[in-house]
Amino acid sequence: MNKISRYSLFVLLLLCAITPTPPYALESMEVTDIRIEGLQRISAGTVFNYLPVRIGQRITPEDTAGIIRELYKTGFFKDVRLEREGGVLIVSVSERPAIAKIEISGNKSLETDQLLTSLKDIGLAEGRVLNRFLLDQIEQELQRLFYNLGKYAVEVKTEVVPLERNRVAITIDVREGVTARIKKINIVGNQAIDEEELLDQFELSSPNFLSFISKNDQYSKQKLSGDLEKLRSYYLDRGFINFKINSTQVTITPNKQDIYITINLTEGSVYTIRDIKLTGELAAQPEEFYPLIRLKRGTEFSRKLVLESTERVTEMLGDLGYAFANVNSIPDIDEASKEIDITFFVDPGKRVYVRRVNMGGNNETRDEVLRREMRQMESAWFSAAQVKESKKRLQRLDYFEEVHVETPAVPGSTDQVDVNVRVTEKPMGSLGAGIGFSQSQGAIFNASISQNNFLGTGKRVSAALNTSSANTIYSLAYTNPYYTVDGISRGFNLSYKATDFEEVDTARYLIDSFVAGVNFGLPTSETDRLLFTLDLDSTTFKLGDDPSVELKEYQDENGRDSISLNAGLSWSHDSRDSALMPTEGGYQRVAGSVSIPGSDLEYYKFTYTNKYYIPLSNTFTLALEGDFGYGDSYGSTTKLPPWENFFAGGRKTVRGFKDFSLGPRDSQDEPLGGNLKLTGNIEVLFPAPFKLMEKSIRLGLFVDAGNVYDITDTSVELGEIRYSTGVSGFWLSPFGAFGISFGIPLNAESDDETEIFQFAFGSAF
Repeated sequence: MNKISRYSLFVLLLLCAITPTPPYALESMEVTDIRIEGLQRISAGTVFNYLPVRIGQRITPEDTAGIIRELYKTGFFKDVRLEREGGVLIVSVSERPAIAKIEISGNKSLETDQLLTSLKDIGLAEGRVLNRFLLDQIEQELQRLFYNLGKYAVEVKTEVVPLERNRVAITIDVREGVTARIKKINIVGNQAIDEEELLDQFELSSPNFLSFISKNDQYSKQKLSGDLEKLRSYYLDRGFINFKINSTQVTITPNKQDIYITINLTEGSVYTIRDIKLTGELAAQPEEFYPLIRLKRGTEFSRKLVLESTERVTEMLGDLGYAFANVNSIPDIDEASKEIDITFFVDPGKRVYVRRVNMGGNNETRDEVLRREMRQMESAWFSAAQVKESKKRLQRLDYFEEVHVETPAVPGSTDQVDVNVRVTEKPMGSLGAGIGFSQSQGAIFNASISQNNFLGTGKRVSAALNTSSANTIYSLAYTNPYYTVDGISRGFNLSYKATDFEEVDTARYLIDSFVAGVNFGLPTSETDRLLFTLDLDSTTFKLGDDPSVELKEYQDENGRDSISLNAGLSWSHDSRDSALMPTEGGYQRVAGSVSIPGSDLEYYKFTYTNKYYIPLSNTFTLALEGDFGYGDSYGSTTKLPPWENFFAGGRKTVRGFKDFSLGPRDSQDEPLGGNLKLTGNIEVLFPAPFKLMEKSIRLGLFVDAGNVYDITDTSVELGEIRYSTGVSGFWLSPFGAFGISFGIPLNAESDDETEIFQFAFGSAF
């Protein structure tokens, strides 16, 4: 061997000696024991759960890569090595640090909890192992959240601060910048419909005087997508079936403050309906279907009317028991004549019956209380409308926080379903006490105890105390809403009321009244109800200091003490979506009462109330309200009792005028009230601009009108109607309802008592 060959061999042996063996390059071995090294926070048991090796198992060098890969997949470790000592497998790990805390600063538009929830969704949260790859996503995720608010100049800086015991703190500094506003929305390609008319359909808009409330000038990708769909529907509902949005460009100025939106579209031609056909397995006579298809030949095609017709036919089939009916509208387009033939293909499927109605979650409430509200019966045809109405009636009971209804198919059957009702109960009783203040009554103290679902029977029992400088009221009430199986209710009530009318700045007299009564309620539909009442009323009429001539005359003619038997009948209709803050629906009530002939006082009263709520948008609601009341005496009674008179002025009638101040006055120039009341109100309602309070605070812009009259001897003068306008607010606070109004009288006379600022706390407004 020459010198060069010997030298090469020496170098080769030397390199082999100094090159370490890779940790995973283990020889084939039988594992007699496993030892974990390097653990700090993670338990050895956790590692063993993920380790794909067991004692007694033989492993080869080819297995080591898979073992290391499985441990890396846990995300707990930043380094994993395998070694051996004889038959002992040594797993040496280096843990990733844990996140001890996440601190966010500089955020004003979004709550910290909301940001932390979003970070948790991408895997970053306190207590979790830090994954360096997620740090890159923090900025992207937070930018996405702020971009949705129009904060396109937002800057996010992230810093990882090492702590003891292999932990880290993540600090996130947010600089929001100004909110970008939509400067202009341009629509290009429209010819048949004006741009202004199209933009009226959009939720997004350039800034206007209401933008600070509606935020409609803040760009949002989701809102723009919704507006584009509204635009598409607007055209398709007017016969433009080939309408197309070609492109949408959203540009932002270099300072990231102004946004310009351009929408390019092609309208196409207007198509009319030539023929309407009905085919398939109808499951009923054709004449029963055609009234549900509200389309006319020769009119413009409307996708909205087609879809609504399809839904009505499907609902009809559902009410006939065909729960899985399928109705498709198939258009046949004639491009030459620009006409469409529409065919409704009906596939009812099998008729479905309800096997069982099952109740769950009612641990305290008896089954019968729920079942008597159900409109879907067992062994009857399935009806989607009846199931929906059943759920609505259960929710209306106000016994349950949540009501869930499911209709699963019966296993092994193609024509049966079960109706499963599951409820979450509210506390059955309530004990309350409160203190409030009213400008007309001063400090108000009230206490009450009630059970709307007494012992789970659905019966209502209550007792209440209410005191103020003007009123002292004690009352007891009991109602059985299902006195009969048909839903006729029966109730009893006892009350005592002492009122000092001088304390509410009206005529100078007092009354002490004790009432005992019974009532019966008769439901006439799902939203309508008749109520019959019979009350025995014992009242003592007392003159105050220096009373007026009118009060003295009334006492001389009708006496001081009286016992009357009063009968009443009322009808109410309530379709509101909420009793406190309605946004749609209405409430009507017609009521009449008369004292039975032979009573010490003989009189009658009639009232009519109508409230109607019209949603103008997702934000604004138009509220219309009208009140009418009339009463008079008959028989030996010379005049309607003063405490039964109607009053106007103040929070509940004509704001801007002092409570009870409008209408006739007595010889002492004190409000006496009248036997005819006419009031009305128009108000635009909208939630508070603060997101956290939009469900508990409501604001309004109103116009009020009204007055009361005594038409016993005089006629109605409409010129005496008083008007006011202003702003109002209602807050459903944790301590009670708080109402406030700033009303400006528009035609006040010199002797009218005005009160621009009015409020009440602790009572309904």
